[in-house]
Amino acid sequence: MTAVAAARIASAEQARAAAAELAAEFAAGAARRDAERELPFPEIRRLAASGLLAVTVPAALGGADLPPSELAELVRLLATADPNIAQIPHSHFVYVNLLKLAATSDQQRRYLTAVLDGAQIANAQSERGGATIADIATTVSPIEAGQRFRIDGVKYYCTGSLFADILAVLTRLDDPTGRTGLPPGQYVAFLPADSPGVRIVDDWNGLGQRTTGSGTVVFEGVAVERDQLVARSAAVDAPTGYGAAAQLLHAAIDAGIARGALTAATDFVRESSRPWFEAQVSRAIDDPLVIQRFGELAVTLAAAESTLRTAGTAVDAALESPERAADASIAVATAKVLADRAATEISSALFEVSGTRSAAAELNLSHFWRNARTHTLHDPVRWKYQHLGRTLLHGTPPPLHGVI
Repeated sequence: MTAVAAARIASAEQARAAAAELAAEFAAGAARRDAERELPFPEIRRLAASGLLAVTVPAALGGADLPPSELAELVRLLATADPNIAQIPHSHFVYVNLLKLAATSDQQRRYLTAVLDGAQIANAQSERGGATIADIATTVSPIEAGQRFRIDGVKYYCTGSLFADILAVLTRLDDPTGRTGLPPGQYVAFLPADSPGVRIVDDWNGLGQRTTGSGTVVFEGVAVERDQLVARSAAVDAPTGYGAAAQLLHAAIDAGIARGALTAATDFVRESSRPWFEAQVSRAIDDPLVIQRFGELAVTLAAAESTLRTAGTAVDAALESPERAADASIAVATAKVLADRAATEISSALFEVSGTRSAAAELNLSHFWRNARTHTLHDPVRWKYQHLGRTLLHGTPPPLHGVI
């Protein structure tokens, strides 16, 4: 996707208004796009043109410099309408944050100015060949006096790559002679998505989040300069709040799915459901058991949304005071657990409260559950419980690995 001319957003109020307007527009076609696997190229252009992709760029460079709590609310608003569109720029914001935390001033100016002008970043991070997802085989190897390098490898689940202008490629430095002068470890290479040797494959076929462009990206001898490499260690090996900020956005997507599903269920029961005859009422919304279940779901959603806001405040504080990073990770882990629960429960209960008519294939109301079930697989909440329990019982801080 070619970068578009982007508006400049200057405040949280302006950003929320833009996100709400786009959400209303995107919601109308969400079920159809899912059913037909219609990739949202026009919608992502609208998102980029709105200026929302630049809301976390520092004020010194001309951005609004909005805190994580505000960004999470913007993502949640978009996810209530179409969680595919909300997830597509997730890694964009994560790597904007990496640039803020770990890049040189020249790198920040180069890439964040491009973001201000409408450029979108997508990840090329996950791999399949290692024992776990933490194992990275993609290499960045020196080819010319330590100033030029080549990247070779294959990445999977590259969300947003089909729409991106810039790819953020997670690599492992391969320099056994030490001639580059760079310490060994993981580096993120920022490179144009149309660089020679890059092949983006549209092969994502998940049961949900079907239009996120989360396919495969192949790198074969892709040339990069030294100034395109950013060492990841500065962000993930110190208490920076980097992982908590990234996880906060995942929780926001799940909370948005839950809100969208409850809204859809409410509308359907009001407009289309028939009451069960034993209730002896003329409208489904007057069935006391339906009322009871909606009340339960409302509590589940309120808990998720409230905890998300609390977690956002904690991440804001961690970025200001790194000694509070552990508190932020714990708060976000709590929010992630409740958002996961709300998204999967409410999107399933939609059919429970709406009745047989809601299962009609042409309505495609199943996209809420399929999106929830797919997105919540991103990182397991069972490990969130582990970190919460260990912190409580042992006083052990959560680990520094970028996903807590």
